[in-house]
Amino acid sequence: MRLINISEYDHNSMVLGKPIYDSNKRILLAAGRTIDPKIITRLEAIGIEFLFVEDEISKGISIEDMLDMPTWTDAIEAVKTFYHQAVTYHSPKLEGIQKVAGTLLQEVKYRPTLILIPAGTMTKDLQPYAHAVNVTILALLIAKEMGYNDIKQKDLAIGSLVHDIGKILDDDPNKHPEKGFDFLRNISQFSIVSAHIAYQHHERLDGGGFPRKLKDQAFLEMAQICGLANWYDNMISKENFAPHDAMEAIMAASDRAYSHRIVAAFSQSVASYPPGTKVIVDNKEPAIVTKIHKHLQRPIIKLLSNDKIIDLLENPTYMIKPFDTVV
Repeated sequence: MRLINISEYDHNSMVLGKPIYDSNKRILLAAGRTIDPKIITRLEAIGIEFLFVEDEISKGISIEDMLDMPTWTDAIEAVKTFYHQAVTYHSPKLEGIQKVAGTLLQEVKYRPTLILIPAGTMTKDLQPYAHAVNVTILALLIAKEMGYNDIKQKDLAIGSLVHDIGKILDDDPNKHPEKGFDFLRNISQFSIVSAHIAYQHHERLDGGGFPRKLKDQAFLEMAQICGLANWYDNMISKENFAPHDAMEAIMAASDRAYSHRIVAAFSQSVASYPPGTKVIVDNKEPAIVTKIHKHLQRPIIKLLSNDKIIDLLENPTYMIKPFDTVV
C-alpha cells in the first residue's frame, strides 16, 4: 500500500487500499475496489486530495505505524463536536476532547512513530478537524522525544486539538489565536496552559510571528511544539510538500522559528520517507520504501528493478533522494 495524490490514480493498475468516508463517517468507497474515472471527479469535487492504494510496486507494503481508521475518524468527530458546541452553546463539554487527548497519548507512547493519515483523504468539511488531530499526533511525538510526562503531554494534546478554534469564532484569520484564547480561558476547568498553546501557536522565536510578536522565552515551549506541528502539517496537507521537503524547511528554521531542541526532537520522531514513498538510490536506481525499522531516517527499501530488499541502516553507503517522476 502507498499514498498517492488523487490525480495519480490509474484505475487499470490500482485498487483502493483504505476506505473513503463521507462527513458522517459512512464509507463512500470500500477498500479493495477500483475507482471509475467519473467517480474520481466526484471525489475531487468534495475535496478528496489523497488516496491510499494497492498496486504492483507497493505489493506487500503495510503501513503499520498508523492509527486505525476508526480511531482516527472518532477523534475527528470529537474535535468537530467540540468546535460546533463552541458556536452553538458557547460552553462545549470537555469530556470528548479529553478522551481523545488520552487516546492519542497512549497511541504515541507505545510506538516508535506514527505515520500521519493526511487530512486530504477526508472530505473538505472534515479537513480542519483532521488537521487538528494530526497536529496533536505530531506534537505528542515531539513531546515524547523531549521527555515530557503524561500530565504535560495531556495539556499539550488538548491545546493542540483546539489550536484553531478561533477560526470558527471570527472570520478574520489573523485574529483566530486571540479569539480562541479568549474563548478557551473562560471555559470552566480548561487548562490555562492549553489555552496559551492556542494563543501562541503562530508566534516565532525571532519575533516574526503573530498576534503578539513574542520572542525568546516569552514564546512558551509547548506552544512552539504545537506551532511546529501545525506548520509541518500545513505544508503536507495544504501546500503539497513531500515529507522530506517539509522536514528540510523546518530544520532550516531551527533557532529562528522554534528552538533547536524542539526541531531536533521533531527530526528524531517523524519519518522523512514514510512507507510507500518512491525514491532514487544513489542517483540511479528507482526504489520504494517498504518499512521503518530501527532508524526513522534510514528505512528499508525495495529496488523496483529486481525486488531486492536493502536495509539502509546496515548499508550506510547507500543514499536516497526523492523520486518525483512516475515509474
